[in-house]
Amino acid sequence: MSLNPESLPSEQRSEPGIHKDRKSLDKAFTMNIGKLFLITWVCFLFISCSEQVEHSKGIKGPVYQAGSLQYPEQHPQLKLLTLSEVSDARTEKIELPARLVWNEEKTQRVYSPFSGRVIDIRADLGKAVSVGQVLAKLSSPEFGAAQSDALRAAADLSLAKQTHDRQQKLFEIGVVARKELEQSRAELQRTEAEHERTQNRLKLYENPSHVNLELSLRAAIDGVVVERNINPSQELRPDSNQSPIFVISDPTSLWLQIDAQERDLLHLTPGAPLEVKVSALGERVYPARLAVVGEQIDPITRSIKLRAIVSNTDRSLKSEMLAKAIYQKQSKGLLEVSSSAVFLKGMQHAVFVSSKPGSFVLREVDVAELGPARTLIRSGLQVGEKIVTQNALLLLKEIKFAEDSDKSASNMGRP
Repeated sequence: MSLNPESLPSEQRSEPGIHKDRKSLDKAFTMNIGKLFLITWVCFLFISCSEQVEHSKGIKGPVYQAGSLQYPEQHPQLKLLTLSEVSDARTEKIELPARLVWNEEKTQRVYSPFSGRVIDIRADLGKAVSVGQVLAKLSSPEFGAAQSDALRAAADLSLAKQTHDRQQKLFEIGVVARKELEQSRAELQRTEAEHERTQNRLKLYENPSHVNLELSLRAAIDGVVVERNINPSQELRPDSNQSPIFVISDPTSLWLQIDAQERDLLHLTPGAPLEVKVSALGERVYPARLAVVGEQIDPITRSIKLRAIVSNTDRSLKSEMLAKAIYQKQSKGLLEVSSSAVFLKGMQHAVFVSSKPGSFVLREVDVAELGPARTLIRSGLQVGEKIVTQNALLLLKEIKFAEDSDKSASNMGRP
């Protein structure tokens, strides 16, 4: 059985209408709030823009004319610009990477000329040795063969002399022919040469009167044993490319191998004084003298090898230490400015010069050396002139904007 709405009480009939009215009111209220927020935001933007326009109208921009940029007083951009004076180039200390090595003019590397077995070691690391002192002894069959060859050559020479004397006497009485005499003379000369060769070879090591197979390795210079690569009963072979048995050197004089750049060659010549510092030894400075400048530049690293001699009287420096070689770089006739002041305009270096407050002139300069902190100027500036060292590109942007505006105005004026 269906119910007729008209048969219901009046309070029940009015409930659906009330719900619809509430929804309509909520929707209208939400829309009004959104419109009010939008109007408020637009008004805020309008007021902000108006203030910016009024503020911009109160400040005049810079004027560009005849290569000069003139700012009005109290312009906010002037606070962003930093000025500094041009000065004469100062003497600069340049540090170059270096490495300490033994002085090869005072170093001997001892090798064994014959194979053999070590039977006695008489020198150790740090021991001072003198010329002719025995460092080690070897038992060497090869050296014994050399001794035997020397004794055989001496015997052959004695026999050749006797034979030649006999042939000379027989030739004088007409018993032998001249041919036999000449053969004996040739044999004598041959044995003399062989005897001299074998004796000179033995004089380099030993000169015994009998064969004993004992080879003594001796020091050829005065110095200190700085390296030892020998053990008791060790077998040594001269053809095995072994390390030197002993290294003797003078630790009070070291070589300094320096890696320099091409730009350093102008200031480094043989005989120039240097300072040497080693980070492990603090701020101590060692005197040095440049001895040799290399003749070839490394094609990969673009560096050149230099060699200096370092005095090491107290022996605090050690071979293979990493060091820094320091030299005084003189830049006579050049001016010095901050590298942040120099920029490229096209293909030419330039700076902004401040001739008077608020006035800036773009000027091209000839750069002698461009470094990370300072730049050396050959021409284009004078001592005492003020240049812009910070935000110089801001001025360059203003000039470009002015030039572009002039071009646009001239193009619009054409028919």
